[in-house]
Amino acid sequence: MNHQREGHETPRSFWSSRYAIGLLVIGGIAAYFLLTEHLAHVVGALPFLLLLACPLMHVFMHGGHGHHRGRSHSESKSNSESGKPGESS
Repeated sequence: MNHQREGHETPRSFWSSRYAIGLLVIGGIAAYFLLTEHLAHVVGALPFLLLLACPLMHVFMHGGHGHHRGRSHSESKSNSESGKPGESS
């Protein structure tokens, strides 16, 4: 049973409209020509982008390490070896 009254349609998303599809097509064409015309600049920057990726990955991908809530490294290592939390050797 359809509970929607006539004339009260749900609004369509912007990304499913004609304008969004046209915007994506124009953006794709612009990206293609930018890449083909400036390929030498992009290839020349690749070693620097690789070097830039190293510290960025180190900062953002190692965020979970080192959260031991005040315990030292040796205490956390001995607790994991003994299998009993809260006890230290």
